[in-house]
Amino acid sequence: MSYPNERTSELTFSDRELFDLALAWTVLSVAFALLLAPIHAGADAGVFVTMVGLSFVTVGVAFLLHELAHKVVAIEHGQTAEFRADYQMLFLAIMSALIGFLFAAPGAVYHRGRITVRENGLIALAGPVTNHLLALLFLPLMLLPGLFGLAGHLGVLINLFLAAFNLIPIGSLDGKSVLEWNRSIFGAVFGLSLVLLAGFYLVFGFPF
Repeated sequence: MSYPNERTSELTFSDRELFDLALAWTVLSVAFALLLAPIHAGADAGVFVTMVGLSFVTVGVAFLLHELAHKVVAIEHGQTAEFRADYQMLFLAIMSALIGFLFAAPGAVYHRGRITVRENGLIALAGPVTNHLLALLFLPLMLLPGLFGLAGHLGVLINLFLAAFNLIPIGSLDGKSVLEWNRSIFGAVFGLSLVLLAGFYLVFGFPF
């Protein structure tokens, strides 16, 4: 993994990073559209195209801003940080969507530099918190008719799911770093994420 040699407080992107972000955004959006509007004999191409567009502004934005939040907070703490896509996992996302489920781990923001446990926890927490804020921004769209309302519903649900999922304290997920930093903050944020996700789903369900 290669990084810039100098630490900087400026938000900059290498060509490789921009390519990986765009690729992951596109592949995730197409994979989710394949899940919602499977391609088969007699399938309506217009419905699939609509789902791709819907996924771009819900799933894609949720993923993109989650990762950018990690990058911004890492840079603020003196780290060198770049997103790298996992090409094998992106391929798996498409293949899994084609058979009726979605397994998506598109990549991650990798950062390095001298850092404390607290700073690492804050970097990890930035992603889920961003998803909570995005869910709040998507919420008013649910009041609108048609595709706007659908985008709002899906946007809230996806962002609440991503927040809760990423806070599971295992492997390379954000929750592990937050838990290592502060158990009380982890418990509060993870608990809130689960309650919000379960409550929203029980009240509003899935939009399809």
